[in-house]
Amino acid sequence: MQEIKSTILITGGAGFIGSNLCDYFLNKNYKVICLDNFATGHRHNIEHLLGNENFTLIEGDIRNYEDCKKAVEGVQYVLHQAALGSVPRSIADPITSNEVNVSGFLNMLSAAKEANVKRFVYAASSSTYGDSESLPKVEGIIGKPLSPYAITKYVNELYADIFSKTYGIETVGLRYFNVFGRKQDPNGAYAAVIPKFVMQFMKHESPVINGDGNYSRDFTYIDNVIQMNELAMTSQNPEAVNTVFNTAYGDRTTLNDLIRYLQDELAVFDPEIANVKIIYGPNRAGDIPHSLASIDKGRKILGYNPQFSLQQGLREAVQWYWDNLK
Repeated sequence: MQEIKSTILITGGAGFIGSNLCDYFLNKNYKVICLDNFATGHRHNIEHLLGNENFTLIEGDIRNYEDCKKAVEGVQYVLHQAALGSVPRSIADPITSNEVNVSGFLNMLSAAKEANVKRFVYAASSSTYGDSESLPKVEGIIGKPLSPYAITKYVNELYADIFSKTYGIETVGLRYFNVFGRKQDPNGAYAAVIPKFVMQFMKHESPVINGDGNYSRDFTYIDNVIQMNELAMTSQNPEAVNTVFNTAYGDRTTLNDLIRYLQDELAVFDPEIANVKIIYGPNRAGDIPHSLASIDKGRKILGYNPQFSLQQGLREAVQWYWDNLK
């Protein structure tokens, strides 16, 4: 029996990114506590872990401070993934987005400080770059936020900075760029673009691209994100803490190219998919036209070395969707 390394709390641990982190760190011999209220996470993402003696599920809400305090007991590291994602959702309901993403974040940060947690790593967002037109996006240069969601994620960074300066807790923010991969939910009004397109193709339905398809994104496969979380959590470099890092592949792809890659990958399983027509709709409010990360800071300070390009990641993701959702 190998010795347990440390205890990690993963908030939002039943969600897409959180459940992948739970799997990974249990396999690396950590004790993992998952906190989730199942608002957007799914029990089926973590069902297979419930019998693992090193895994604990706490059904609770980050908006409830008592739940946060219970979750951080005896914890060395927090990987804070719990949030209400989606720009359109935040535009439709800014109040709930703020309650979860700002008040919930502050609750978790405060509880972690009180419990003397060693390091608090949190999911920040590329939406923080807002209306800044400079490419690639460099951590030190941001614009004005373009949505309530973007405001909430920027406020997270401000709170983390103040807490590290005022109370001495180590914080690391990871600005995620369009993460995709296994377990990402294709259903619901706010489903991310890749799983949504995959499901539509599999049903021979026409996917709808917002705009002319020339908007571009730095699509980032889940395994690159897991690597970044591990590095942010374990790095001994003093420059690694109390700062933020872009978490991306460092390349950009237009939506037109993305949908072509997806169609090609899926047509391997079902040749009919090659004939599905693409529909173009209006641009979406709050969307940034182009997104591309500089990952130089993460490479230099953390030793980040993303292993999966968009096309490599799409191949893996499509295989997973075909095996699990067909």
